[in-house]
Amino acid sequence: MADPKGFLNHGREVAQTRPVGERVQDWNEVYVPGSLLPIISKQASRCMDCGIPFCHQGCPLGNLIPEWNDFAYREDWSAASERLHATNNFPEFTGRLCPAPCESACVLGINQPAVTIKNVEVSIIDKAWDANDVKPQAPDRLSGKTVAVIGSGPAGLAAAQQLTRAGHTVAVYERADRIGGLLRYGIPEFKMEKRHINRRIEQMRAEGTKFRTGVEIGRDIDAAKLRKRYDAVVIAAGATMARDLPVPGRELKGVYQAMEYLPLANKVQEGDYVTTPVSAEGKHVVVIGGGDTGADCVGTAHRQGAASVTQLEIMPKPGEDRAPHQPWPTFPMLYKVTSAHEEGGERVYAVSTTHFEGDEDGNVQFLHLTEVEFIDGKLTPKAGTERKIPAQLVTLAMGFTGTDRENGLVDQFSLELDERGNVARDAEFHTNVPGVFVAGDAGRGQSLIVWAIAEGRSAARGVDRFLTGASDLPSPIRPTDRSLMV
Repeated sequence: MADPKGFLNHGREVAQTRPVGERVQDWNEVYVPGSLLPIISKQASRCMDCGIPFCHQGCPLGNLIPEWNDFAYREDWSAASERLHATNNFPEFTGRLCPAPCESACVLGINQPAVTIKNVEVSIIDKAWDANDVKPQAPDRLSGKTVAVIGSGPAGLAAAQQLTRAGHTVAVYERADRIGGLLRYGIPEFKMEKRHINRRIEQMRAEGTKFRTGVEIGRDIDAAKLRKRYDAVVIAAGATMARDLPVPGRELKGVYQAMEYLPLANKVQEGDYVTTPVSAEGKHVVVIGGGDTGADCVGTAHRQGAASVTQLEIMPKPGEDRAPHQPWPTFPMLYKVTSAHEEGGERVYAVSTTHFEGDEDGNVQFLHLTEVEFIDGKLTPKAGTERKIPAQLVTLAMGFTGTDRENGLVDQFSLELDERGNVARDAEFHTNVPGVFVAGDAGRGQSLIVWAIAEGRSAARGVDRFLTGASDLPSPIRPTDRSLMV
């Protein structure tokens, strides 16, 4: 174990962020480079040898958290990296983007601030890259089997890497012009710089994985024909059907889905545009949706020079402490202040949009809303609370309803869907079509990055067994497993 008195001697310290006035002027990650390394060994020492590490249960990847905390405390970075990679293909992604259900399940968190598991994780992997400890792991021999992976988000990349290392010839198909899925175009640069994706792709290429960008299965290539070309197919296309807001005025110019708005800002950083075609500069911006995607829209609008930013959430404001019905070690719904919220703007809770109002040219100008309350278990408008706020750019960040049904992939494969509109699968992540598997949000529904990677790893085992009759690949979760929540 680490220091047996570490949790008694040291308080929780987290990554230091750059001053707001500085970071909103650029798109670099918000944290001060190198600020973690001087403190991270002490933070790792707070891991308290609790006997039953509930953090393992909180994380669907089953990360060996106490083990790599111990190595980080001892500054044995190579060993820490080896234990980290034993369960996680891409710890630099999760260390930056995951909401850390492992920390919610930390035993120390019962009566103290939890161990900074995410910060330790990202410190280990960044140190590993700096020390050139992250090497390609090409297979010793090829199986002669071929696999197509549809989608290059975290689930698709994890499945592809696992199957490539098992000796299969893998090709990843991505409909966008670059690999990464939502990691590339849904996550703003200030949350994760895309160089982290690029070097993982280069590692995967060196291992033998092939990538095909700008190819949408269902439109550019018939899904049934793709199945005939490969011995197996993994569908990791995500849950990209955004939830809409069918209220009067939705058709006005200036009302966009979040995933119409965010990718354009990322394309500016990639060099595709000098300025974004949809900018918040000088505008009153309203973000509808209180989750992480909404926060990404808030931070993006700040950097584009918005006149004001207002974020609306239909649910009541969460508390700052665990509610009685969300006891440890479940993942609690708490009031969260992200780096984007630190940068300004207003957050309004328990309100519902009634309609949009535009000008004579069809541009949105105002958003009309009303306060809501729970009555008999239903959200009900409160009489007399209607008002309007200025809105010249509106982004809808209300989540996703399922995988894309419009591109033909589901119908061409003749896939069965479950009651929630996700692609149905069995215990091996196998769909109703022989040789076709599904991983990530396409089968689970909208979820977290750690679940996507865990699904990709688990589906890879199912594919490997289908192709060879047996598999030594790990399978951290079952398709029916769910987050440690109540």
